[in-house]
Amino acid sequence: MVHNAFHGFDVKGFDVLFIENVGNLVCPAEFNLGEDLKIMVFSTTEGAEKPKKYPLMFHEADAVILNKVDLAPYTGISIEELAQNVREVNPLAPIFAVSCRTGEGIEAWITWRREQIRSRNFDKCA
Repeated sequence: MVHNAFHGFDVKGFDVLFIENVGNLVCPAEFNLGEDLKIMVFSTTEGAEKPKKYPLMFHEADAVILNKVDLAPYTGISIEELAQNVREVNPLAPIFAVSCRTGEGIEAWITWRREQIRSRNFDKCA
């Protein structure tokens, strides 16, 4: 589906294309969409146990974004435990604890993304 849609787009001016593969924590990891990087965006409110319960998506990720870290104090989630569970499934992927509401961790994520783009010889991307 993505392949067919991609050929229908005029992508000459694109530097980066994000493909959101929505669903649950199992199905999106099972399909190659032709991506250069697979980024797992995980809401911390879903629970610290999820990386071990659904390891495939976390294992396949090139990076893991733990989103909504600002809500951790209200949900009883330990960001440290969650990060450790991610590490047990995928010891190599960088983990970015972010809050889109407060901006916490966003700069580190953007810096990493820019470095990945540059390393793939897409120097004009920012």
